[in-house]
Amino acid sequence: MVSNEQVSNADIVAADAAHVFHSWSAQDKIAPLPVAGGEGSTFWDFEGNRYLDFTSQLVNLNLGHQHPKLVESIQKQAGQLATIAPAFANDVRSELAKLIVEGAGSEHFSHVFFTNGGADANENAVRLARLHTGRRKVMSMYRSYHGATSTAISLTGDPRRWPNEPSDNSVIHFFGPYTYRSVFYAQDEGQECERALAHLEHQIQMEGPETIAAIIIETVVGTNGILVPPPGYLPGVRALCDKYGILYIADEVMAGFGRCGKLFAFQNFNVVPDMISFAKGVNSGYVPLGGVVMSHAIRETFGERTFPGGLTYSGHPLACAPGVATFEVFEEEGILEHVRRLGEQVVKPWLDELASTHPNVGEVRGLGMFWAIELVKDKSTREPLVPFNPSPEENAPMAALVAACKKRGLWPFTHFNRMHIVPPLNITEEELRRGLGIIEEAMAEVFG
Repeated sequence: MVSNEQVSNADIVAADAAHVFHSWSAQDKIAPLPVAGGEGSTFWDFEGNRYLDFTSQLVNLNLGHQHPKLVESIQKQAGQLATIAPAFANDVRSELAKLIVEGAGSEHFSHVFFTNGGADANENAVRLARLHTGRRKVMSMYRSYHGATSTAISLTGDPRRWPNEPSDNSVIHFFGPYTYRSVFYAQDEGQECERALAHLEHQIQMEGPETIAAIIIETVVGTNGILVPPPGYLPGVRALCDKYGILYIADEVMAGFGRCGKLFAFQNFNVVPDMISFAKGVNSGYVPLGGVVMSHAIRETFGERTFPGGLTYSGHPLACAPGVATFEVFEEEGILEHVRRLGEQVVKPWLDELASTHPNVGEVRGLGMFWAIELVKDKSTREPLVPFNPSPEENAPMAALVAACKKRGLWPFTHFNRMHIVPPLNITEEELRRGLGIIEEAMAEVFG
């Protein structure tokens, strides 16, 4: 390994192109930025260009780049015990499981099954549900993302599923609430909630309630729109699950671990699921880790019965150590209070002002440090600035907006016609305001 001073961006790009195969990409059409380092909410390339990270990478870097306490925890654990098979008991694994269960609510939950990430967390949540209920079908929303492995991509309700089909034919998709673009012709959130729940119950009845093992829902839909459920919707889903003996799985891979201002996003909505899938923010992605938090009843199903699943790296010590440190940082640095304050006092007022004055902003929505700007061609018609699943040519306006942000030193998160505001949870107020100002400047450049 050579020092950064001896390496150029071009050197790293050439080495990458020679041997690295990238996900979700046409290999000859990408030009990945070479990253030399990062600290807090900023990262930089090998030529000193610095970027304010408004993506948290893949909305997983909740405590920012190179948090000293997380780095130290990995170093310390590596010196003590670098790895151990999941069949053994391990102190740091047990400690993290305890902290997660207590944070989720030990009156409802008892155990954690650790995985390597979010996709296999959802895979195993579905496996647990099917074995616990003896049923096969699983329902999930359109406008969702649950991962790229076999069942997880089947659960996914966006175009990334299409080239992977045929897939799990036991997955049934339904429309969740999205008041701004209601498929139920609702006029307000109350109508949207009522009609979305009626739609879901009709679909349950048509599919046969006795065939449905689980309903999986991103508590706040992430990549597909930062869609915050209207009041009453998630409790309504819980009531339908109870009525028909269906398990409710909360996918908190992106929305959990403080992103929505609570440890788990469902804690904002007066509801308790049967299982929680998590990953990303549990340790800010410093080492791959995910898992499933399960109810007492689900754990008891496998008291005398073997669970037919496992992963070599389940509960890896080097991943669990920064998970434990994450809980310590949340407490010491007041992360949840910080997220709620910045969300309510900085991001929301700025977005509300933007929505009221900018002709291309149709709607803004979100909570905590999880927000979306929905860009439109015309506010009266609500026509999206770019279409659903746009071609590269159709996506030109969004590409121009991204380029305008990057040249000002901000790395943005966009998806279709939306820009998402998802920086690290410990971003400073000054950094946050600077980033929002850059977005405003970039929009002025692109839209006039």
